Amino acid sequence: MSAYSLVSRVRSELTFWKIVFFIIIALGLYSTYVRFFHGLGAATNLSDDFPWGLWIGFDVLCGVGLAAGGFTIAAVVYIFNIKRFKTIVRPAILTAFLGYLIVIIAILFDLGRPYRIWHPIIMWNPHSVMFEVGWCVMLYTTVLALEFSPVVFEKLRWSKPLKIIKNFLIPLVILGVLFSTLHQSSLGSLYLVVPEKLYPLWYSPLLPVLFFISAIAVGFAMVIFESYLSSRAFGKNLERPILSELARIVVFVLTLYLVLKLMDFARRDMWHYMFINRTETYFFWAEMLLGIIVPMIMLATPAVRRNQKALFSGVLLVIIGFVMNRLNVAITGMESYAAADYFPSWMEISVTMMVVALGFAAFRMAVKHLPIFEREKPAAIPFTKPVKVKFMTESDKTEKILN
Repeated sequence: MSAYSLVSRVRSELTFWKIVFFIIIALGLYSTYVRFFHGLGAATNLSDDFPWGLWIGFDVLCGVGLAAGGFTIAAVVYIFNIKRFKTIVRPAILTAFLGYLIVIIAILFDLGRPYRIWHPIIMWNPHSVMFEVGWCVMLYTTVLALEFSPVVFEKLRWSKPLKIIKNFLIPLVILGVLFSTLHQSSLGSLYLVVPEKLYPLWYSPLLPVLFFISAIAVGFAMVIFESYLSSRAFGKNLERPILSELARIVVFVLTLYLVLKLMDFARRDMWHYMFINRTETYFFWAEMLLGIIVPMIMLATPAVRRNQKALFSGVLLVIIGFVMNRLNVAITGMESYAAADYFPSWMEISVTMMVVALGFAAFRMAVKHLPIFEREKPAAIPFTKPVKVKFMTESDKTEKILN
């Protein structure tokens, strides 16, 4: 191959989004170097007054929640035996697996001494919520790897390991639901110990329940989200009735979340905080309107659920609202007490963008090379009796014309 043809081929394959991807990776790698060789102070805007920022608020709290589609869809199919959702199990588990890997990477960046991340394995503290979250994340990531392994075994045609995993699939799903339920709610429990620090619009004794319910809603929304992106990128879209039914489930879960939120406000008489002229109030209303009320109205409309782009817009608002909620709890709701005006540095942002970009790239490679989406079965050709064809002679044609 000549140099000219090689350059032409590289130009044809180097699209706009690939250039953006490589720029994000380059910036993220430089920030990674600064973080691990010069410390947190050189790479972040964190401080002793505000030690948890973007890497905890987005990468961990949001990453765990956005990966909730894995345990919800697996439970629906294998525990509740609703088989019509089976076609979306593998994409959901892949998204969950990649999401938890992103969470683990983010924890490595945020820890002051990341080389001690293995200490909870041997240094037990069962009275700590962080200890429970750490163990659940480790165990559930292992379960997700085992749940995803049949896809790899099918590709490699390893029949014996595939048979073994399938025999233990139901117990694995049950364990996955158990671990996921525990730490999805425990992430909310982390903030129960700071009632005087977290702003009242987000602090609640029901935080563990609200965290769990919102994770279920965004888990189903993520399945629809990834279906739309997969259809655009790979032409592998899911059946529209399944997506419409998932959207109806999202509406139900969001309604439950909103009712609990309002009941909690009424029980603790917190209404006046919703109308104080403060930054927290604006962020709270943006979260409630964009992330709950508007998508509830959209997804409850049959015309929206039948339209692919409108459906995507609705679930995108659910995801944005979920991210806003977690960032509000982790950052916005804590700034007032800490008297710190925190905004992530460009290095924090670049690391987060790098990790997310690598997640998208890994999903693309998996879909391209592994049987993630089940192949559609060709439609059966109905059996019909042979038709006898009668050939007309010239005399028959003449007689027909005259008649």
